[in-house]
Amino acid sequence: MNTLHLNDSNFNSQVISSEVPVLVDFWAEWCGPCKKMAPVVDELSKEYTGKVKIAKVNVDSGKEAAAKFGIMSIPTFILFKNGKVVKQIIGVVSKDELKSVIDRSI
Repeated sequence: MNTLHLNDSNFNSQVISSEVPVLVDFWAEWCGPCKKMAPVVDELSKEYTGKVKIAKVNVDSGKEAAAKFGIMSIPTFILFKNGKVVKQIIGVVSKDELKSVIDRSI
């Protein structure tokens, strides 16, 4: 699996400083909809290897990152390109919808 697991200490180096776009999934263990999205996130990480980083931030252990980007509901997906937020999607969405967002950024 190519999904990166991020926390407050490695978020900037892996996301903000990334040479390639990064899709970050803000989630938590106790979140049912997040668990539903987990297989989709893992599939995307395989499909976009080398083109886009797919990462996850557990909001319980990545409180600073979650607060910095105003995460109020999970799952929230944020696509970063050149260290900037390009798109934010909240809630359970289809794999095709996430792919469409990613494809527009690469």
